[in-house]
This record gives sequence, C-alpha cells and structure tokens, in this order.
Amino acid sequence: MPAMTEPKLIAGNANQPLAKAIARRMSLHRGMNVSLVDARVERFNDQEIFVEVFENVRGEDMYIIQSTSNPANDNLMELLIMTDALRRSSAARITAVIPYFGYARQDRRAKARTPISAKLVANLLVEAGVQRVLTLDLHATQIQGFFDIPVDNLYAAPIFALDILHQFEGRLSELMVVSPDVGGVGRARELAQRIGAPLAIVDKRREKAGEVAEMTVIGDVDGKTCIIVDDICDTAGTLVKAAQKLVDHGASEVHAYITHGVLSGPAVERVEGSIMKSLVITDSIEPSPEVRAAKNIRIVPTAPMFAQAIMNIWNGTSVSSLFEVETLQPIYEGMYSRA
Repeated sequence: MPAMTEPKLIAGNANQPLAKAIARRMSLHRGMNVSLVDARVERFNDQEIFVEVFENVRGEDMYIIQSTSNPANDNLMELLIMTDALRRSSAARITAVIPYFGYARQDRRAKARTPISAKLVANLLVEAGVQRVLTLDLHATQIQGFFDIPVDNLYAAPIFALDILHQFEGRLSELMVVSPDVGGVGRARELAQRIGAPLAIVDKRREKAGEVAEMTVIGDVDGKTCIIVDDICDTAGTLVKAAQKLVDHGASEVHAYITHGVLSGPAVERVEGSIMKSLVITDSIEPSPEVRAAKNIRIVPTAPMFAQAIMNIWNGTSVSSLFEVETLQPIYEGMYSRA
C-alpha cells in the first residue's frame, strides 16, 4: 500500500555530512526538497543529552540517521533519546538508520562472564521505540536475529565491486581478493564472485586482543594485485601486517576495501606508512580531517544507496534489490560511467 505522507529525516551529531548528503539525494529523486527536520541535540553542563524537535512530526514516517561510532556511548544515547522524543511526539513510524552499528563486535560470549552487548543495544533500541533498523555491513549477520523488528542490512560489496571494476579496468585478470582472517571468508568470497577474481586467505593467530602473533597466507598470490576485504578497520595493525605478508609472498600490489573506517589511534599514520597502495573506505563513519588528508585513503559515498533504501522502505518496495551491482549502477550514475 503506498505511503500517504512524505518520509522525514532527522539526524544526530554522529555524521551530519552523511545525513545531509542523503537528504540531497532524496531531493533529487523526489523532485522536491527533502531537508532534515529542524531539531537541536545538545548537552547540559553535566553532559546529559537533550533533544528538542521544532517541527510537527505527528503521524509522520520518521528516519533517524545516526551512526553509533566514536564516541559510541554518546552517539547511542543521542539515538535513544531522539527516538523517545519522536515516539512521545506521536510519530507514526520510527526507523533508525545506523550506517555503522557500534557494539556489533560483542555479538557472542567468547569467554565466561562476558556480555553480549550487541543484544543489549538491540533491546535498548526497541524499548526506546525504534520500529525498524536500516544498517550497513553488520559485523555479525546474526545480530539481525537479536531484534524482534525488521532489520535491513545493506552491503558495501556491490559499491566496492563497481569501484574495483572502474579502478582496475583492463587489469581484472591480475586481481585476487584476500580475506584477512578465516571468519571473513564469506564476505571476501562474495566480492570475489562479483568481480570474477580468485580468493586467498591470510590466517592469523592472536596471543591476545589487538596483537597478532603469526600470519599464514593460504593461496598463491605471486604476481597478483591483492585486494583485502573486511568490514572494520580499527587501529589498522592487522591490515598493515597482512599487506606486508602478501608482498613478502610475491604480491605485486596490495589494496584494501574496508566498509567502516574506525581508524582509531595510530591507524592513519600506519596506513600512510604502509606498503598498501590504497585503502578505500565508506563514509558510514564521518572521516576525520586526518583521514581526508591521507594520501592513500579514499572514501566512497553511501548516501545514494541509503537514500534509495529509505525511499524503498517508505514505498514498501524491495530493499534487497540494492544488493545487486546492476541496481546500484544507475544510482551511482556519473561516478563509475565508462569513458
């Protein structure tokens, strides 16, 4: 059944540039101005978060755009409080658009007496009043099952495939997709199938969290242009070591395609000083000035995909159609057109 009201967007402070870009894309598609709902999200002196919505949202289809990236707790609380404000203002439906879903790495009990924080966050969102979630490349796909509401998990792989087919045109036979660990093989295999490339794995053994003791390359990468694929790059330590290991095994070049550029601590410095030719990330997390200035880090936009996904949800049409390169190509018109 077609929607009777226009979709309305509201944004927290986590990634305002992405929220504005989504609004611009929707304005182009709708042929009418789609702007962010006027609101203020600020902090009292004791850092309590306060939200005030200045427009009438009664009966409206609301979309809150807010990544729960660093500072994760502040951004999560902003999302929860904004949801509560909209629910108490009689919004008809509240969809949380979370380009980067924080706490997703805590999706299971790896040791005794540890939390499953991703499930706790899911409970908090539902209790606050979120009725649907739209996100990108969940670290663990089973997190969708933590919710008793619809969860649409978009994938960066089709965008990355478009970018690779454009950037490496004429060299596709030289490419090899590499998973930086055994757990990421499914993600790497999907991209490899999209671009018609073989697959290799860098198997790693950790002594403790954040420290890699040993790496083994599984697959023949000699003479290949290797593309490392992963969902999150945090401190970039593992990524840089994997790139060096591939070159040591004969790879001619190493590039990386990572969905969420957390890039904390010394990450940018490590990437700039590494053997990698390029690191490609999305703007699911607002890039810092250091990230934007880095000579070998490139950012691909997600606004076209999120804008289309929001309109599909609003229209009641398929979101899974955005999983295909053929569907995304016209959405990213001009970016990857052939000369």
